[in-house]
Amino acid sequence: MSFINICRDNTDPFYRYKMPPIQSKIEGRGNGIKTAVVNTAEVARALGRPPAYLIKFFGFELGAQTSINESNDRYLVNGVHDAPKLQDSLDGFINKFVLCGSCKNPETDIIITKDEDLIRDCKACGQRTRIDPRLKLSTYILKNPPESAKSKKKKAATASANVVGGGMSITDIASGKQRSSAPVEDDQAEDSDDDALTRKINAEASALPQTEVADDEWAVDMSEEAVRKRAQELEALTLENGSGGDSKFDEFGEWLLEFGDDKSNLPNDVEIYKKAFELEISEDVHTVQVLAQVLFDKNIVKQIPTHKGLLTKIITSKNHEKAFLGGLERFLGLDNPELLPQISKILLTIYENDIVNEETIKDWGSKVSKKYVSKEISKKVKKAAKPFIEWLDEAEEESSDEEESD
Repeated sequence: MSFINICRDNTDPFYRYKMPPIQSKIEGRGNGIKTAVVNTAEVARALGRPPAYLIKFFGFELGAQTSINESNDRYLVNGVHDAPKLQDSLDGFINKFVLCGSCKNPETDIIITKDEDLIRDCKACGQRTRIDPRLKLSTYILKNPPESAKSKKKKAATASANVVGGGMSITDIASGKQRSSAPVEDDQAEDSDDDALTRKINAEASALPQTEVADDEWAVDMSEEAVRKRAQELEALTLENGSGGDSKFDEFGEWLLEFGDDKSNLPNDVEIYKKAFELEISEDVHTVQVLAQVLFDKNIVKQIPTHKGLLTKIITSKNHEKAFLGGLERFLGLDNPELLPQISKILLTIYENDIVNEETIKDWGSKVSKKYVSKEISKKVKKAAKPFIEWLDEAEEESSDEEESD
């Protein structure tokens, strides 16, 4: 099913707030003809409002009687009303009862004050804006209030009691997710010998030509043990230390891989984003890691700018940036080691297109980590990236010198 923007005035295809379009079905004939809004519950869920509010609003706006049967998920409006007409009416409901009056964000709850005023409490900007009490639906809401903020807090407290490790559910721990309340730096949990390995990389890299990586370092070990190990590493689209299983991320990655090895056959960025949104993973860092592993081939330097819109839309934090670099670490170190000599060009393209922050690249390049690949592979990838990291450091020093001279 295709989705549309909740605020239809916003034509941005990457607008994160989506809903299914209204679907209607005409039933009966003559004076008993009715319109069934067949996906009322789905639309109401996307808007965060009870289904009854939508149907009552249609009735008030269209001057028609309504019938609501929540137990059977059946919602009727008397008369003939096609889907476009109902969709236009729904726009009025969204503007008056959903969108924040300040920032126009739909992340709002309806609150009833002691004075029986209806307030839209915005979770995005924090503003509270008043709903017009003269609207007919306002009276209905006062008589049929939404779930209170107190009951929501109680549910949240109950949910938090079911997690372990100070805010991490058992599922999160099994899948290797970090705590959202206090994210830990990726490499802080690594073994203490990481620093020694890093120093060793730096020493070895300084002896290399700036733009070359020895070919024999990437000779493929075809021994039975090495083949078995690579098969384990490449099974599915491994995320971080291996989430495995039949997950939404697997489904997303497999969907992209269905279009074949020729990356020119991939759907456009809008369709890829819509797919991630439909799977409810468009904001997850693991989605970024999957994209880094399946969007590109040997033409990665040319392909990165073509996906800039998608990547800059979906990479929204430092953890997303780290996940993208981690995915590239797998893409280069495990699947395409022959591309390692191009890593400086790849990182430069990422940097110039503002996909990953300079500090994140430098932090990633200065530490060996076993989070995404084995330490041995990570060491080789970081070694190949050393010339670019040094270039970033030199550029920063030159910039500082120029500022001081001014």
